[in-house]
Amino acid sequence: MKGVIVNYRRSRHNAYTNHLIVEVEGVKTKSEASKLIGKKIVWISKGGRKIKGRIAASHGNKGAVRIITEKGLPGQAIGNSISIE
Repeated sequence: MKGVIVNYRRSRHNAYTNHLIVEVEGVKTKSEASKLIGKKIVWISKGGRKIKGRIAASHGNKGAVRIITEKGLPGQAIGNSISIE
């Protein structure tokens, strides 16, 4: 299963670089997104470095999910795809 990184989880003044908002392919509702909670994710950089994480919660009503990674991702990761296991 694939997903696209939309943005960091953020507030007015802060961006939390290890919390990400992701749109998952084929998921359109909040109830479908809530079934994915707990699944593992992997982001692979262009250099081949892997950063792992997990789906923590759904985000909004259109099927986006919130992911927590073990390390923060760089800004170049926004718009890239991730794999969901």
